[in-house]
Amino acid sequence: MTKPILTSIAAAVASILLPAAWASAAPAVVTSPDGRLSIQIEDDGGRFSISRRGETVIKPSPLGLELDGAPEFGALVLEKRDDVRVDRTIPLVATKASKARDRYRGATLVFRERAPAGRRLFVDVRAYDDGVAFRYRVDGAEPVRLRGERTAFVPAGDPECFASVADGAHEEPFERMKVSQLLDSRGYDVPMVCSTASGKTSYAITQAHLAGYTGASLWREGEALRVRLSAPPKRPGPAFVSSAGLTTAWRVVMTGDRAGDLIGSHLIGNLNPPPRGDFSWVRPGKAAWDWWSGPLAGMKPTMDNYRRFIDFAAAAGLPYYLIDAGWASGPGGCCDALPDTDIRRAADGIDMPELVRYAAGKGVGLMLWAHWEHLVPRMDEVLDIYSRWGIKGVKVDFMNRDDQDMVAFYERIAEATAKRRLLLDLHGAYVPAGLQRTYPNFITQEGVLGAEWNKMSKKITPRHNLTLPYTRMLAGPIDYTPGGFNNGTPASFSVREVAPLTQTTRGQALAMYVVYDSPLQMVSDDPETYRNAAGFDFIKRVPTAWDETRFLSGEPGRDIVLARRQGANWYLGAMTADEAKDGRVERVSLGFLPAGRYRATVWDDGGTPNEIRRVEREVTAKDALSLRLAAAGGAAVILEPLP
Repeated sequence: MTKPILTSIAAAVASILLPAAWASAAPAVVTSPDGRLSIQIEDDGGRFSISRRGETVIKPSPLGLELDGAPEFGALVLEKRDDVRVDRTIPLVATKASKARDRYRGATLVFRERAPAGRRLFVDVRAYDDGVAFRYRVDGAEPVRLRGERTAFVPAGDPECFASVADGAHEEPFERMKVSQLLDSRGYDVPMVCSTASGKTSYAITQAHLAGYTGASLWREGEALRVRLSAPPKRPGPAFVSSAGLTTAWRVVMTGDRAGDLIGSHLIGNLNPPPRGDFSWVRPGKAAWDWWSGPLAGMKPTMDNYRRFIDFAAAAGLPYYLIDAGWASGPGGCCDALPDTDIRRAADGIDMPELVRYAAGKGVGLMLWAHWEHLVPRMDEVLDIYSRWGIKGVKVDFMNRDDQDMVAFYERIAEATAKRRLLLDLHGAYVPAGLQRTYPNFITQEGVLGAEWNKMSKKITPRHNLTLPYTRMLAGPIDYTPGGFNNGTPASFSVREVAPLTQTTRGQALAMYVVYDSPLQMVSDDPETYRNAAGFDFIKRVPTAWDETRFLSGEPGRDIVLARRQGANWYLGAMTADEAKDGRVERVSLGFLPAGRYRATVWDDGGTPNEIRRVEREVTAKDALSLRLAAAGGAAVILEPLP
């Protein structure tokens, strides 16, 4: 991949050795390039605070590490400060934009214990226009063991936040509640999204660049949200052990005027290393998928069954077909790593190389599902076999952890699949922390309460669907697996394992392909369900990776209008959780369009949940579109320049 292009380095790193008396005289402040956002670190390294536009966002909050097997750090003094200003543009591969601006003011603060020959703690700090981040470092060749971090976030006031209980699979709904209402007996996931008392700043507390470290959750302790590290489940002792020295994950607070302004942020990716090598081969796109529409046990593995989905993908112009659980030799099933299952061989009667040749002849690439426990002891052998077969990617499932060992597994499999030019989709996964920036072949991941739950519960409500873009999606791609075409309303919905229903309209099903960020996007329903189905023509046309993303309007849990561009074409997705019987009309200004005339093709809600109204009209940037959104509905639009 082309190396990131440095557009300017505003100032070289300046190292200043400060006299101890001067260094301890004032806190260290790092301010964003636009001057509106700042993070302040106290001169003893014990606390930080964040303010934006003169308003406190995070009150003075604890900093520090909890060491295991070594004395805790004693009283610290700020010994040295190294400042840097960076402004560069980074080309991106297969994501929500074609490039990312990485513009920040940063500092490395060196704190030393006051005692003679005291140890040093490094704190790296960055202030962007759309957020701040900090992390800890300990230099040296000696191992570092941590019980945890002292890091906590103390929000100003008692803000309302969208919070999700942290569980292994990270598949819980987000609930709106005040910090004081959070249970102190449960951990909460990142990102946690809040608003200041004035309503002038929305912010998300999250993390970035876990590589070489471990995941974490947030636990309420009084008015604070304490960071608690995830420990390996079967390893007694510290939560984290390094081989030499320490570099923690970044602790991040994303900020914006509106909650939706955070959607376009590149902050999480920018806090991760850029890719090394060529990733121009990564091809985003949509995939046919056999599991969602069928039984939980999975589709019976036969050549004819698989060819049916390949033929469907080819006819619809989908570049991929994901073969889910049950294809491998031995006992099938999706959830347990049964010892007699061998993912190096296909089930009886399945000729995988022949199936790959059949699909390739129709322009379709195959991806395979695997349980992570089957993969981890023989990863290189398995991936080499898949490469020889001609497989294009793997979906790995049921990790359900985010501890140090699992973070290392993510890094290992991302590198191993990249080496073999395989796409990677992780399910049963933790929330993204930017690894996709380093490995663009790591094209999507779950870690979300997605559409699969329509087969098992009533959790996937309209409100839930309208919360995800403002919460979980801020962290990275979201393999929600849309495309359900048996559409309904909350009142008509019932749980159905085969041919599952949705609680939202066909218009919302279409809009998800624009609103939900996933460079590999499932087309989840059965091929027969799509035959002559209203709106499927939009799914065939909509891209999955973009040159530009713009939030237009909306409120978390209520509605959203999002615009994305690929080339000269713009795509709009509008979704509402409104359950009013008469629905609503959403007027969308087209002022974001460049000058010229455009053909607007609109798919919006019809008279029943499964109906679509398709209309075309000519528009310019001076116009506004009126989109008809039924209860729990949506709309999708393509805007194409006219000659």
